[in-house]
Amino acid sequence: MNNDNNNQGNNELHDQQSQQKLDKPVGLFADKAYEVDAEAAALPVVTPVTTVAKQPLSESEERRSITKKTIASGEALKLAVVGHTNTGKTSILRTLLRDVYFGEVKNEAATTRHVERAQLTDSQTGEVLVSLYDTPGLEDASGLMDWLEDNTASRRDGIERLQQFLAADIATSDTNNSGLNSNYDDYSQEAKVIRQLLASDMAIYVVDAREPVLGKYKDELAILSWAAIPVMPVFNFTDAQDANIDDWQTMLARRNLHISTRFDSVAFEFNDEMRLWQNLATMLTHSEMLEQLMARRTENWAQLYDDANIIIADFLLNVAAFVREIGEDDDPMPVLEQMQEAVRQSERAMQHNLLNLYKFYDNAVAATPLELKAYQQDPFDPELLKSYGIRTTSGAAAGALLGLGIDAAALGTTLGLGAAIGGIAGGLLSNTGSIADKISGIKRLYIDPATLTLLATRALDLLNALRHRGHAATDATQMIYNGESSIDSDENSNAITPWATHKLPSELKKARGKPQWSSLSSGKSEQAQLLRADMAWSMASKLSSYQRQP
Repeated sequence: MNNDNNNQGNNELHDQQSQQKLDKPVGLFADKAYEVDAEAAALPVVTPVTTVAKQPLSESEERRSITKKTIASGEALKLAVVGHTNTGKTSILRTLLRDVYFGEVKNEAATTRHVERAQLTDSQTGEVLVSLYDTPGLEDASGLMDWLEDNTASRRDGIERLQQFLAADIATSDTNNSGLNSNYDDYSQEAKVIRQLLASDMAIYVVDAREPVLGKYKDELAILSWAAIPVMPVFNFTDAQDANIDDWQTMLARRNLHISTRFDSVAFEFNDEMRLWQNLATMLTHSEMLEQLMARRTENWAQLYDDANIIIADFLLNVAAFVREIGEDDDPMPVLEQMQEAVRQSERAMQHNLLNLYKFYDNAVAATPLELKAYQQDPFDPELLKSYGIRTTSGAAAGALLGLGIDAAALGTTLGLGAAIGGIAGGLLSNTGSIADKISGIKRLYIDPATLTLLATRALDLLNALRHRGHAATDATQMIYNGESSIDSDENSNAITPWATHKLPSELKKARGKPQWSSLSSGKSEQAQLLRADMAWSMASKLSSYQRQP
């Protein structure tokens, strides 16, 4: 009879593994959450949707998965994410998955009510490397510990005691708690956690670093230890000033938990993620899958950075090559205003390309730096230039260099704009055209070096912010890296521009003489992008050297 049961369990495990091999999501990270049919025993194929429906593992799956064997070489790691309610388990998974839609994040207890699964895959082969399981919060570990002490024999091992609890009425689903069961305490949420824990190879125990060390957390760790799998504490919200990490580490050491790590789901650091995987790998006999995951995600992270710099470089070249011609006696202001609006729209498109690249698709789900004041200000506002420490020419057209044949003082007087012209004329540059232009009475209007420098600075700051923004960030006021708070201040004396205004990179200078490079000039987007592609690679390389590395 026992052999029959074992054979049945092995067959079911084989069926699951075979189906997993067929499920090969693709993409840069290939780590979208799976949609799970609550009635089906087999795992469904992933569909490449942007919004993932929140569907739990069925209770039959949870019960069947209690039996497992030790992870072997070449097997995907089954990693349970456990912890007290409202410690940020789902938040950590969102950031690890780069998925703002995974699960539900709220500032209230017991948001996650069912076990949800997501998978991290090799983005090149589609091979599943890690299966992550988001579990409900442990709500009453102290009460459960009392029940275990009263109703299970201490001479039994931990797994036997946990299995005895799972077989008891108090572990039944809360939807079935009626009639005779209504007098029982409800530990159905704890039961879901323990079922998944026993079916996993290891677990991370999420700690809200802001919380004091309380008795209920000690009871949680005691219960988790009975599952006889490696458990690694992970400190969330570590950037908070009121973090109690030292007290937590003292308590953890007394429970023989000497390996822990910090991973803030809001203030993201890629090195912290790598340290998380590395620490988990040290606790496994076979860590090949985690090593493969670390190598691939490191490659992908570097590729993201290169792609982002290409986006910024292409945008800057497009603006630098932007030129409009007017007659010698024409009023430049209407044309200049059209140019400025075209640049504003181009900057917004570049910003959203960066957001999409780093998988921030919806500001209603996860806040992005674009919601900060600095990114909402007009790039042609002379006060914004001043806040970045960007100095421009003096005179009535402060913040602009004027085109050939136009005198600064005369422009202010003739057009009646006075000192306010700096806010309108931020796009004029001394004409770099030929003598023939002067003879024919043509004036050329370009975007000036000060504005180009500002646009480059804002783009690089945005990229730096996205590289440090966790996908669980729901509040735009969460200042997540040192530069962001200063950028949003009225006096941004700490801002660092990538170059001096009078020393534009050679690529931007060359673009001045290539109006065909700019889709803003020609209206031919694809053709212009192809023409400036090689220069964009060269410019991107310089941009990467200007930025602060994580």
